[in-house]
Amino acid sequence: MIPTIPAEHIIYAMSPQNPPVLRVADGSRVRFETCDCFTDQIQQPGDTFEQLDWNRINPATGPLYIEGAEPGDTLRVHIHRIELDKRAVLATLPGAGVAGARLTAGRIDFVPVAEDHVVLFDTLRLPRNPMIGVIGTAPAGEAVSCGTPDAHGGNMDTKIISEGTTLLLPVNVAGALLAMGDLHAAMGDGEVGVSGLEIKGVVEVEVHVIKGRPYPLPLAVTTDACHTIASAPTLDQAAEMATLMMSDLLCAHGGLDANRAIALQSIAGDVHICQMVDPNRTCRFTLPRTVCETLGIALP
Repeated sequence: MIPTIPAEHIIYAMSPQNPPVLRVADGSRVRFETCDCFTDQIQQPGDTFEQLDWNRINPATGPLYIEGAEPGDTLRVHIHRIELDKRAVLATLPGAGVAGARLTAGRIDFVPVAEDHVVLFDTLRLPRNPMIGVIGTAPAGEAVSCGTPDAHGGNMDTKIISEGTTLLLPVNVAGALLAMGDLHAAMGDGEVGVSGLEIKGVVEVEVHVIKGRPYPLPLAVTTDACHTIASAPTLDQAAEMATLMMSDLLCAHGGLDANRAIALQSIAGDVHICQMVDPNRTCRFTLPRTVCETLGIALP
């Protein structure tokens, strides 16, 4: 039986002070039951933003202690499965998101979620794309709100953090203290309205400890690409950081010097905005997996 962390074990900040709710051996599979980003406070038509406890936003389930994980190591998290509830919440709110200044009133929609699609506004059928909004390890120092992304991960809202993705995160404290939540049934790059299709669910992952930090972190590897992920106060800073992280990877593992690495990135790579609404903005630099394999880069 795969050990499970129930959704009642949630945190609102990632911190070295959070006591672990489960300890597992290196190489274990674990299931995380998650609440939605509102801690399931919106349940029925007629619920309003005024009823929300805004101190209970962006919960993460955990944390999980992985035996053998020590500060300076890397935690490899392979996402095997994301199981979603049958209904998601979609919200817009004046002043929130990129275009929130245009809104004079908030709106809450309940969105049916099927096996391969979602139905928006009762008529618009869109592809389902399950992904994890908040996933990270404990930072070494002060606690960081689960709503804020940073070098430890957190609320990166990166849509490629989905089934089949391998995510590498830094180990800053003993056991890593991995936590995750804020699932989305679908979300576009940018999350410009500040809300994806917010939904509760279950995530099944496999965790492995890599000794040392051979890669720039956070790093995500999908079936077709490698992605360096960075969060910073501005989009420009996040984009630059993600780009330089990929340069570092190409130089350290691909045998390129800085000139050739940067030239390759200009030709074969792409900068993507992950989210532009959180306290820190997040960008990723994407390089095709075929390019990495041609250079002999061993992806985790």
